Amino acid sequence: MAEVEEKTGMEQGQLLSQSKRQPGEKKIGEALEKEREYQIQKGSPAPFIGREHVKAVFQEYTSRYDCEDEKIRLKVEHTYRVAQLCEDIAESLGLSQEDVELAWLIGILHDIGRFEQLRQYGTFSDAQSIDHAQYGVKILFEEGKLRDYISFYEKDEIIKAAIWNHSAYRLPPELDEKTLLFCRIIRDADKIDILKVTCDVPLESIYDVSSQALYQSQVTPQVMDAFFEHHAILRSLKKTPVDNVVGHVALVFELEYTRSYEIVAQQGYLNQLLQFSTENPETKKQFVELRHCMEEYLQKTCKAAAETLEEGCDDH
Repeated sequence: MAEVEEKTGMEQGQLLSQSKRQPGEKKIGEALEKEREYQIQKGSPAPFIGREHVKAVFQEYTSRYDCEDEKIRLKVEHTYRVAQLCEDIAESLGLSQEDVELAWLIGILHDIGRFEQLRQYGTFSDAQSIDHAQYGVKILFEEGKLRDYISFYEKDEIIKAAIWNHSAYRLPPELDEKTLLFCRIIRDADKIDILKVTCDVPLESIYDVSSQALYQSQVTPQVMDAFFEHHAILRSLKKTPVDNVVGHVALVFELEYTRSYEIVAQQGYLNQLLQFSTENPETKKQFVELRHCMEEYLQKTCKAAAETLEEGCDDH
């Protein structure tokens, strides 16, 4: 492939105007024009990544799906929150503005495969359909949709690796440090917002089970053991509805950055999940053990998060 020069935000707009526009591209082009005018007025150079342009492309893409579908709406909202969390975490690490923008972009793109997954299979469950992360890579790279968002090629391999691995159980060992950094940022951001979604959306809807099955089920011994080992829980170990709740709580063990733990502490969703209102006496005892385990872990990892969890427990 011939070498491609990196393009600025301004040049992206020129490329767009020169190409044959498809339906919806007029709106996208207008968004980029407005951003370019704003940058000129400020007297500053064009941004590394045109955010308004990226958001316009994303909005145009998601508008092709059923906007009345609650799952679509929730996924769009999740995307914007994850992008903001990526930016927050990247800034806390003292990254350059260019890298902060890249982290934000990866947040916007990380779940792009979810929309077609839902349309084709009627579910967000990878186990029952396709790997949404890998499908997102197919859309962006094999189908060339990434070029709708950015025209330069320099960061393609980082973007591809971050999206491909954002929901993987473990990151591949061969990743270079730069790529590993962005993989860790998106994985942290995604896990943080999953805690929020799990609290905001009825669990019966998320896990596709009845209230009776959820609130009367018991945590599988293997899931308890994995939790006590302080790591994420493999899908294959989850046998009961409440195992899924414990699996979401265990995502906290995989967080990489201090800022991520601080956000978890501020939001309070971890405490809500650990106060799960089970109707099963044995499961109540299990959740007492799970809370104590998480408290001890957070005391070593992030004292602020541990204190928030303890305060929540004192209220019950």
